[in-house]
Amino acid sequence: MQLQNDLLLRAAKGEAVERTPVWLMRQAGRILPEYRAVRDSVSGFIELAQTPELAAEVTIQPVDLLGVDAAIIVSDILVIPEAMGLPYEMVEKRGPFFPNTVRSESDLKKLRVADGANDLSYVMKAIEITKKNLAGRVPLIGFAGAPWTIFAYMIEGSGSKTFSKAREMLYTQPKFSHQLLQMITDSTINYLKAQINSGADLVQIFDSWAGILGPKQYAEFSYPYISQVCDAIIEVPKTVFAKGAFFAREEMGLLNCETIGLDWNMGIAESRRLIGTTKTLQGNLDPAALYGNPDQVRQATIEMMNQFKGMRHIANLGHGVYPDIDPAMVKVFIETVKNYQ
Repeated sequence: MQLQNDLLLRAAKGEAVERTPVWLMRQAGRILPEYRAVRDSVSGFIELAQTPELAAEVTIQPVDLLGVDAAIIVSDILVIPEAMGLPYEMVEKRGPFFPNTVRSESDLKKLRVADGANDLSYVMKAIEITKKNLAGRVPLIGFAGAPWTIFAYMIEGSGSKTFSKAREMLYTQPKFSHQLLQMITDSTINYLKAQINSGADLVQIFDSWAGILGPKQYAEFSYPYISQVCDAIIEVPKTVFAKGAFFAREEMGLLNCETIGLDWNMGIAESRRLIGTTKTLQGNLDPAALYGNPDQVRQATIEMMNQFKGMRHIANLGHGVYPDIDPAMVKVFIETVKNYQ
Protein backbone atom coordinates (compact mmCIF):
# COMPACT_ATOMS: atom_id res chain seq x y z
CA MET A 1 0.00 0.00 0.00
CA GLN A 2 1.30 3.43 -0.96
CA LEU A 3 1.88 5.69 2.06
CA GLN A 4 0.00 8.98 1.97
CA ASN A 5 2.60 10.53 4.30
CA ASP A 6 6.09 9.09 3.77
CA LEU A 7 8.00 12.09 5.18
CA LEU A 8 9.64 9.98 7.91
CA LEU A 9 10.97 7.39 5.47
CA ARG A 10 12.25 10.02 3.06
CA ALA A 11 13.92 11.99 5.86
CA ALA A 12 15.55 8.81 7.20
CA LYS A 13 16.97 8.04 3.75
CA GLY A 14 18.23 11.60 3.32
CA GLU A 15 15.80 12.39 0.49
CA ALA A 16 14.22 15.82 -0.01
CA VAL A 17 11.26 16.60 2.27
CA GLU A 18 8.74 19.47 2.20
CA ARG A 19 9.06 19.81 5.99
CA THR A 20 10.68 18.02 8.91
CA PRO A 21 8.73 14.93 10.06
CA VAL A 22 7.88 14.70 13.77
CA TRP A 23 6.93 11.93 16.22
CA LEU A 24 7.65 11.30 19.91
CA MET A 25 9.08 8.42 21.85
CA ARG A 26 6.33 7.14 24.23
CA GLN A 27 3.73 9.14 22.28
CA ALA A 28 1.19 6.35 22.84
CA GLY A 29 1.08 6.40 26.60
CA ARG A 30 0.01 7.90 29.84
CA ILE A 31 -0.15 11.48 28.53
CA LEU A 32 -3.32 10.49 26.63
CA PRO A 33 -6.54 9.97 28.64
CA GLU A 34 -7.71 7.75 25.77
CA TYR A 35 -4.71 5.46 26.33
CA ARG A 36 -5.35 5.34 30.08
CA ALA A 37 -8.97 4.34 29.44
CA VAL A 38 -7.86 1.36 27.32
CA ARG A 39 -5.16 0.40 29.81
CA ASP A 40 -7.63 0.54 32.73
CA SER A 41 -9.85 -1.94 30.89
CA VAL A 42 -7.23 -4.70 31.38
CA SER A 43 -5.03 -5.94 34.24
CA GLY A 44 -2.01 -3.89 33.23
CA PHE A 45 0.47 -2.99 30.51
CA ILE A 46 1.56 -6.55 29.71
CA GLU A 47 -2.02 -7.68 29.04
CA LEU A 48 -2.57 -4.57 26.90
CA ALA A 49 0.56 -5.28 24.84
CA GLN A 50 -0.37 -8.95 24.47
CA THR A 51 -3.90 -8.17 23.19
CA PRO A 52 -3.29 -7.31 19.51
CA GLU A 53 -6.56 -5.38 18.97
CA LEU A 54 -5.89 -3.15 22.00
CA ALA A 55 -2.19 -2.69 21.19
CA ALA A 56 -3.19 -1.60 17.68
CA GLU A 57 -5.83 0.79 19.03
CA VAL A 58 -3.41 2.62 21.34
CA THR A 59 -0.67 2.61 18.67
CA ILE A 60 -2.95 4.60 16.34
CA GLN A 61 -4.28 7.04 19.00
CA PRO A 62 -1.40 9.58 18.69
CA VAL A 63 -1.82 9.68 14.89
CA ASP A 64 -5.48 10.66 15.35
CA LEU A 65 -5.16 12.80 18.47
CA LEU A 66 -1.74 14.48 18.11
CA GLY A 67 -1.13 14.50 14.36
CA VAL A 68 2.30 12.83 14.42
CA ASP A 69 3.98 11.67 11.21
CA ALA A 70 4.47 8.05 12.37
CA ALA A 71 2.99 5.40 14.63
CA ILE A 72 5.23 3.21 16.79
CA ILE A 73 3.88 -0.20 17.77
CA VAL A 74 2.90 -0.42 21.45
CA SER A 75 4.99 -3.16 23.01
CA ASP A 76 7.92 -3.46 25.42
CA ILE A 77 11.63 -4.06 24.92
CA LEU A 78 11.44 -6.87 27.52
CA VAL A 79 9.37 -9.18 25.34
CA ILE A 80 12.72 -10.54 24.09
CA PRO A 81 13.87 -12.06 27.42
CA GLU A 82 10.38 -13.50 27.83
CA ALA A 83 10.54 -15.10 24.36
CA MET A 84 13.98 -16.49 25.27
CA GLY A 85 12.52 -18.20 28.36
CA LEU A 86 12.88 -15.51 31.05
CA PRO A 87 9.42 -14.08 31.87
CA TYR A 88 8.94 -10.70 33.55
CA GLU A 89 6.23 -8.86 35.48
CA MET A 90 5.34 -5.16 35.38
CA VAL A 91 5.06 -3.89 38.95
CA GLU A 92 2.98 -0.72 39.36
CA LYS A 93 5.16 2.33 40.20
CA ARG A 94 8.28 0.13 40.21
CA GLY A 95 8.60 -1.04 36.65
CA PRO A 96 9.77 -4.39 35.28
CA PHE A 97 10.69 -7.28 37.57
CA PHE A 98 12.19 -10.67 36.66
CA PRO A 99 11.42 -13.45 39.19
CA ASN A 100 14.47 -15.31 37.81
CA THR A 101 17.73 -13.87 36.52
CA VAL A 102 20.66 -15.15 34.47
CA ARG A 103 23.89 -15.44 36.46
CA SER A 104 25.51 -18.76 35.49
CA GLU A 105 26.15 -21.26 32.71
CA SER A 106 23.26 -23.39 33.97
CA ASP A 107 20.92 -20.37 33.72
CA LEU A 108 22.17 -19.82 30.18
CA LYS A 109 21.31 -23.41 29.22
CA LYS A 110 17.65 -22.78 30.13
CA LEU A 111 17.40 -20.02 27.51
CA ARG A 112 16.80 -20.30 23.77
CA VAL A 113 17.22 -18.00 20.79
CA ALA A 114 13.74 -16.58 20.11
CA ASP A 115 12.43 -16.94 16.56
CA GLY A 116 10.30 -13.78 16.72
CA ALA A 117 7.42 -14.73 14.45
CA ASN A 118 6.10 -17.59 16.62
CA ASP A 119 7.47 -16.66 20.05
CA LEU A 120 6.08 -13.14 19.72
CA SER A 121 3.12 -13.76 17.43
CA TYR A 122 0.94 -11.29 19.40
CA VAL A 123 3.28 -8.43 18.40
CA MET A 124 3.11 -9.52 14.75
CA LYS A 125 -0.69 -9.66 14.92
CA ALA A 126 -0.77 -6.17 16.47
CA ILE A 127 1.43 -4.87 13.64
CA GLU A 128 -0.83 -6.44 11.01
CA ILE A 129 -3.98 -4.95 12.57
CA THR A 130 -2.31 -1.55 12.97
CA LYS A 131 -1.16 -1.50 9.35
CA LYS A 132 -4.66 -2.39 8.14
CA ASN A 133 -6.31 0.29 10.31
CA LEU A 134 -3.72 2.97 9.51
CA ALA A 135 -4.62 2.41 5.84
CA GLY A 136 -1.39 4.01 4.63
CA ARG A 137 -1.82 7.30 6.49
CA VAL A 138 1.63 7.24 8.12
CA PRO A 139 4.51 4.75 8.44
CA LEU A 140 4.63 2.25 11.31
CA ILE A 141 7.81 1.99 13.38
CA GLY A 142 8.83 -1.37 14.86
CA PHE A 143 11.43 -1.57 17.62
CA ALA A 144 13.56 -3.63 19.94
CA GLY A 145 15.91 -3.03 22.84
CA ALA A 146 19.65 -3.09 22.12
CA PRO A 147 21.37 -6.29 23.29
CA TRP A 148 23.27 -4.59 26.15
CA THR A 149 20.11 -2.98 27.55
CA ILE A 150 18.28 -6.33 27.45
CA PHE A 151 21.30 -8.07 29.03
CA ALA A 152 21.29 -5.50 31.85
CA TYR A 153 17.69 -6.38 32.80
CA MET A 154 18.23 -10.14 32.48
CA ILE A 155 21.19 -10.04 34.88
CA GLU A 156 19.90 -7.37 37.29
CA GLY A 157 16.31 -8.62 37.46
CA SER A 158 14.79 -5.13 37.54
CA GLY A 159 15.48 -1.51 36.73
CA SER A 160 18.43 0.03 38.59
CA LYS A 161 20.26 3.35 38.91
CA THR A 162 23.63 1.63 38.45
CA PHE A 163 23.02 -1.86 37.00
CA SER A 164 26.05 -2.83 39.08
CA LYS A 165 25.34 -6.59 38.90
CA ALA A 166 25.15 -6.45 35.10
CA ARG A 167 28.31 -4.34 34.88
CA GLU A 168 30.10 -6.64 37.33
CA MET A 169 29.41 -9.53 34.94
CA LEU A 170 31.24 -7.75 32.10
CA TYR A 171 34.40 -7.57 34.24
CA THR A 172 34.23 -10.94 36.03
CA GLN A 173 32.64 -13.16 33.37
CA PRO A 174 33.35 -11.62 29.96
CA LYS A 175 33.06 -14.96 28.06
CA PHE A 176 29.67 -15.68 29.63
CA SER A 177 28.59 -12.08 28.93
CA HIS A 178 29.47 -12.40 25.25
CA GLN A 179 27.57 -15.72 25.00
CA LEU A 180 24.40 -14.20 26.44
CA LEU A 181 24.76 -11.01 24.38
CA GLN A 182 25.06 -13.12 21.21
CA MET A 183 21.88 -15.06 22.06
CA ILE A 184 20.04 -11.77 22.66
CA THR A 185 21.41 -10.36 19.40
CA ASP A 186 20.28 -13.38 17.37
CA SER A 187 16.83 -13.21 19.02
CA THR A 188 16.60 -9.46 18.30
CA ILE A 189 17.47 -9.90 14.62
CA ASN A 190 14.79 -12.60 14.29
CA TYR A 191 12.28 -10.39 16.09
CA LEU A 192 12.92 -7.28 13.98
CA LYS A 193 12.80 -9.28 10.74
CA ALA A 194 9.44 -10.74 11.82
CA GLN A 195 8.17 -7.20 12.55
CA ILE A 196 9.24 -6.08 9.07
CA ASN A 197 7.58 -9.13 7.48
CA SER A 198 4.38 -8.17 9.37
CA GLY A 199 4.47 -4.62 8.01
CA ALA A 200 6.87 -2.37 10.00
CA ASP A 201 8.16 0.38 7.67
CA LEU A 202 11.15 1.35 9.78
CA VAL A 203 12.76 -0.02 12.98
CA GLN A 204 14.37 1.62 15.99
CA ILE A 205 16.91 0.06 18.36
CA PHE A 206 16.72 1.47 21.88
CA ASP A 207 19.93 1.29 23.92
CA SER A 208 18.28 2.82 26.98
CA TRP A 209 21.16 2.02 29.34
CA ALA A 210 24.07 2.82 27.01
CA GLY A 211 25.13 5.73 29.22
CA ILE A 212 25.94 3.64 32.30
CA LEU A 213 28.86 1.95 30.53
CA GLY A 214 32.27 3.51 30.10
CA PRO A 215 33.65 3.93 26.57
CA LYS A 216 35.81 0.76 26.75
CA GLN A 217 32.93 -1.46 27.96
CA TYR A 218 30.56 0.08 25.44
CA ALA A 219 33.02 -0.60 22.62
CA GLU A 220 33.27 -4.27 23.63
CA PHE A 221 29.84 -5.20 25.01
CA SER A 222 27.29 -2.99 23.26
CA TYR A 223 28.43 -1.40 20.01
CA PRO A 224 29.47 -4.62 18.18
CA TYR A 225 26.08 -6.22 18.89
CA ILE A 226 24.13 -3.16 17.72
CA SER A 227 26.34 -3.23 14.63
CA GLN A 228 25.39 -6.90 14.01
CA VAL A 229 21.70 -6.02 14.22
CA CYS A 230 22.13 -3.09 11.81
CA ASP A 231 24.06 -5.25 9.33
CA ALA A 232 21.41 -7.99 9.43
CA ILE A 233 18.42 -5.71 8.81
CA ILE A 234 18.55 -4.62 5.17
CA GLU A 235 14.84 -4.37 4.31
CA VAL A 236 13.89 -1.02 5.93
CA PRO A 237 15.58 2.09 7.37
CA LYS A 238 17.01 1.72 10.90
CA THR A 239 17.38 4.20 13.75
CA VAL A 240 19.77 3.69 16.68
CA PHE A 241 19.03 5.60 19.88
CA ALA A 242 21.74 5.06 22.50
CA LYS A 243 20.84 7.22 25.47
CA GLY A 244 23.86 8.69 27.22
CA ALA A 245 26.44 7.30 24.77
CA PHE A 246 27.83 10.75 23.97
CA PHE A 247 31.35 9.22 23.93
CA ALA A 248 30.44 6.88 21.05
CA ARG A 249 28.98 9.37 18.58
CA GLU A 250 31.88 9.10 16.15
CA GLU A 251 31.48 5.30 16.05
CA MET A 252 27.70 5.72 15.63
CA GLY A 253 28.43 7.48 12.36
CA LEU A 254 29.96 4.22 11.08
CA LEU A 255 26.94 2.02 11.86
CA ASN A 256 25.00 0.53 8.97
CA CYS A 257 21.87 2.54 9.81
CA GLU A 258 20.15 5.62 8.41
CA THR A 259 19.31 7.59 11.56
CA ILE A 260 21.02 8.27 14.89
CA GLY A 261 18.81 9.45 17.76
CA LEU A 262 20.27 12.13 20.03
CA ASP A 263 19.32 12.56 23.67
CA TRP A 264 18.90 16.09 25.00
CA ASN A 265 22.41 16.13 26.55
CA MET A 266 24.05 15.81 23.14
CA GLY A 267 24.96 19.11 21.47
CA ILE A 268 23.51 19.24 17.96
CA ALA A 269 26.40 20.91 16.08
CA GLU A 270 28.97 18.76 17.89
CA SER A 271 26.94 15.61 17.18
CA ARG A 272 26.73 16.45 13.48
CA ARG A 273 30.50 17.01 13.39
CA LEU A 274 31.24 13.70 15.16
CA ILE A 275 28.62 11.57 13.37
CA GLY A 276 29.22 13.05 9.93
CA THR A 277 26.82 14.08 7.19
CA THR A 278 25.72 10.66 5.90
CA LYS A 279 23.20 10.05 8.72
CA THR A 280 19.87 11.63 9.60
CA LEU A 281 19.78 12.92 13.18
CA GLN A 282 16.65 12.43 15.30
CA GLY A 283 15.68 14.46 18.35
CA ASN A 284 16.39 16.04 20.64
CA LEU A 285 14.28 18.51 22.65
CA ASP A 286 14.52 18.06 26.41
CA PRO A 287 11.18 16.44 27.38
CA ALA A 288 11.04 18.80 30.38
CA ALA A 289 10.71 21.74 27.96
CA LEU A 290 7.11 20.56 27.41
CA TYR A 291 6.24 21.53 31.00
CA GLY A 292 6.30 25.16 29.83
CA ASN A 293 3.42 27.33 28.62
CA PRO A 294 2.60 27.41 24.87
CA ASP A 295 4.95 30.33 24.17
CA GLN A 296 7.81 28.66 26.04
CA VAL A 297 7.27 25.33 24.27
CA ARG A 298 7.12 27.10 20.90
CA GLN A 299 10.30 29.04 21.64
CA ALA A 300 12.22 25.94 22.80
CA THR A 301 11.09 24.00 19.73
CA ILE A 302 12.10 26.79 17.33
CA GLU A 303 15.51 27.05 19.01
CA MET A 304 16.01 23.31 18.49
CA MET A 305 14.82 23.47 14.87
CA ASN A 306 17.17 26.38 14.14
CA GLN A 307 20.13 24.27 15.27
CA PHE A 308 19.14 21.42 12.94
CA LYS A 309 18.50 23.76 10.00
CA GLY A 310 19.98 22.51 6.74
CA MET A 311 20.63 19.03 8.19
CA ARG A 312 18.96 15.67 7.64
CA HIS A 313 16.56 15.70 10.59
CA ILE A 314 13.59 13.93 12.18
CA ALA A 315 12.10 16.00 15.01
CA ASN A 316 11.57 14.20 18.34
CA LEU A 317 12.33 14.58 22.01
CA GLY A 318 15.67 13.57 23.53
CA HIS A 319 13.88 10.77 25.42
CA GLY A 320 10.32 9.53 25.93
CA VAL A 321 7.61 12.07 26.75
CA TYR A 322 7.00 12.16 30.54
CA PRO A 323 3.63 10.78 31.69
CA ASP A 324 2.50 13.96 33.48
CA ILE A 325 3.02 16.31 30.52
CA ASP A 326 -0.08 18.08 29.17
CA PRO A 327 -1.06 16.64 25.76
CA ALA A 328 -1.88 20.20 24.68
CA MET A 329 1.82 21.11 25.03
CA VAL A 330 2.77 18.03 23.01
CA LYS A 331 0.46 19.34 20.29
CA VAL A 332 2.16 22.77 20.46
CA PHE A 333 5.53 21.03 19.92
CA ILE A 334 4.20 19.04 16.96
CA GLU A 335 2.46 22.03 15.33
CA THR A 336 5.56 24.22 15.78
CA VAL A 337 7.70 21.63 13.98
CA LYS A 338 5.12 21.31 11.20
CA ASN A 339 4.91 25.09 10.71
CA TYR A 340 8.65 25.67 10.93
CA GLN A 341 10.10 27.38 7.85
